[in-house]
Amino acid sequence: MDAPREKAVALLYDENSSAAPKVVASGSGKIAEKIIAAAQEAGVHIQRDPNLVELLAKVPVGEEIPTALYTTVAEVLAFVYRVNERYKEKRQRQEKAAMPQEKNRPMTGRS
Repeated sequence: MDAPREKAVALLYDENSSAAPKVVASGSGKIAEKIIAAAQEAGVHIQRDPNLVELLAKVPVGEEIPTALYTTVAEVLAFVYRVNERYKEKRQRQEKAAMPQEKNRPMTGRS
């Protein structure tokens, strides 16, 4: 028996252009690998949920997700937004810590 092939579905949600997230890419095997690689390269959070992928894989590319999946996808998106916000805050703290401290430097000037 063959090993199960990896599957991936990419969603895009633009509240200005659609009422619900749309499936923008979907596939298994090599296509799934390319979808995942593109997401990683773009810094997009990857949520691994085989059951959700099975449901989303049935939605044609370019179509909005069905209303029955709104709650599940909303929970995933809320999680992703929280993770992104924490990452952004952590990065800002790291950048601030890496900046040279200005307050103890003597002032110099030119005339």
